[in-house]
Amino acid sequence: MAHENLVILIGNTGKDPEVSYLASGNAVTKISLATTKKWTDKSGTKQEKTSWHRVTFFSKLAEIVGEYVKKGQSLYIKGEIQYGSYEKDGVTRYTTDIIASQMQMLGGRDDGAKEAQPDKYPSHKPKNQEDETIPF
Repeated sequence: MAHENLVILIGNTGKDPEVSYLASGNAVTKISLATTKKWTDKSGTKQEKTSWHRVTFFSKLAEIVGEYVKKGQSLYIKGEIQYGSYEKDGVTRYTTDIIASQMQMLGGRDDGAKEAQPDKYPSHKPKNQEDETIPF
């Protein structure tokens, strides 16, 4: 029997992506993604709960997210969940992160859904080149 660590999220970004680079030169991009669940309780009152997720992208996918994703944008994210911990001021703190392997922008300028996968598109060109094309 196979085991799989798989997470799928559909939500909106809480702020613009934060891009950094590893010593190897590979990009790392982090976003916060909000997912909202809505329901009506037994008394007929509408309820809503928003959960925030920390999502990390690596390499080419990180570059694409860093360039084209903006605050408030709707995204489909597929990846795996990763747990960690660290100590601060003598207190152990626990983290939960989503390591994304795929990202799809929902809606947008042409209202088309486009998908980005890490090995599907080459690295983007600098913005000052006239022949730049958007890879999705």
